[in-house]
Amino acid sequence: MSSTTIINPADESVLAEVPHTPLEAVDEAVTRAVLAQRAWASLAPVDRARALRRFAAAVDGAIEELALLEVRNSGHPISSARWEAGHVRDVLEYYAGAPERLLGVQIPVAGDIDLTFHEPLGVVGVIVPWNFPMTIASWGFAPALAAGNAVLLKPADWTPLTAIRLGELALESGLPEGLFQVLPGRGSVVGERFVTHPDVHKIVFTGSTEVGKQVAAKAAALVKPVTLELGGKSANVVFADADLEKAAATAPGSVFDNAGQDCCARSRLLVQRSVLDRFLELLEPAVQAWKVGDPHDAATEMGPLVSGAHRDSVSSFLDGANVAFRGTAPTGKGFWMAPTVLLPNRDDRVATEEIFGPVVSVLPFDDEADAIALANSSIYGLSGSIWTRDLGRGIRVARGVQSGNLSVNSHSSVRYTTPFGGMKQSGLGRELGPDAALHFTETKNVFFSTEE
Repeated sequence: MSSTTIINPADESVLAEVPHTPLEAVDEAVTRAVLAQRAWASLAPVDRARALRRFAAAVDGAIEELALLEVRNSGHPISSARWEAGHVRDVLEYYAGAPERLLGVQIPVAGDIDLTFHEPLGVVGVIVPWNFPMTIASWGFAPALAAGNAVLLKPADWTPLTAIRLGELALESGLPEGLFQVLPGRGSVVGERFVTHPDVHKIVFTGSTEVGKQVAAKAAALVKPVTLELGGKSANVVFADADLEKAAATAPGSVFDNAGQDCCARSRLLVQRSVLDRFLELLEPAVQAWKVGDPHDAATEMGPLVSGAHRDSVSSFLDGANVAFRGTAPTGKGFWMAPTVLLPNRDDRVATEEIFGPVVSVLPFDDEADAIALANSSIYGLSGSIWTRDLGRGIRVARGVQSGNLSVNSHSSVRYTTPFGGMKQSGLGRELGPDAALHFTETKNVFFSTEE
């Protein structure tokens, strides 16, 4: 059986060998999931809710264990990893309230009765990326389970360890065998089979736009619904009337968090031309103060990139680029890279393509219309920020920018209580928010005649 060697990106030591799930084992897992889902869906909603709360409690008891696994496997700073593990607990607790709130409606009809019911889809396949293995997984499996489905989860090859542990915690908490299964392996085997298997009734995919298009095309052949959360090239727009000191101080966190390996990273920093020089003066010390180092250190703000191959990919974007200034990073063992600020032209590759690393392109704009046009000059539309003291401008620009998740005078992107998803080639559908469990159901309409 083939396997993936799991490497600690901070020191390049070998952590584990994770066997790949073969095709026949995927089919066996689907069969188990079908049986488990029928029993799960037949439970009283309150019992499903209690089971999810027990799962959340098991995660809560393993916060430090999960965080340390993520530090070693993904290179996330320990402070970030603790938040991520707590986020999984919180998402489970939030959707534990959903089974008793999947309300149908009574539709008025003359003399008769018409009702709608929200029926679970059955088995759901969730395919998650390597950059936020725990959190993004929970956005799929928690509402899907709450709606009465079984879930098959495929973690990314490079970062499967926390997903595997979550699968164990689910069983330890009392979730039925077969209901939530974690299947590590190749996307071309496990993920592909999720998409093509007739008994997997929905796919939730987070990853590159290129692969997302392939998933959508293959799912379409089976008329299988998909939720896609894909790439991004988000803009952080700073107007001349903004609090420049605050905008500059917070900009590093908007793009260098998780070493820039974030589809919501504000990797285009758009600054009104009249204050560009002043803003760069404020930004440089903020970038140089951004602490890159040992992810076990609670003071660390950025760890290594996830792999040597990915570091090489990010570095290739810097060949011939106009570098304004850099931060610092460790040398020696580990996949380290210093935060980097570029001053490109608008049509340069670094200003248009998703780099997925600690690199930000600073681009000047002239006025409000130019800012909106520049922000929208991308195939992506996932996230972004707007900095201004003018409330009216904040509203106008937020409505004008074609992006699914925007914040004004902050860099907030994801809250589990609000919908999350992209426009344009950043994805299809929405995750999270109060309606997420409904996205894992089919609405059935039943008409009752009162005639005897």
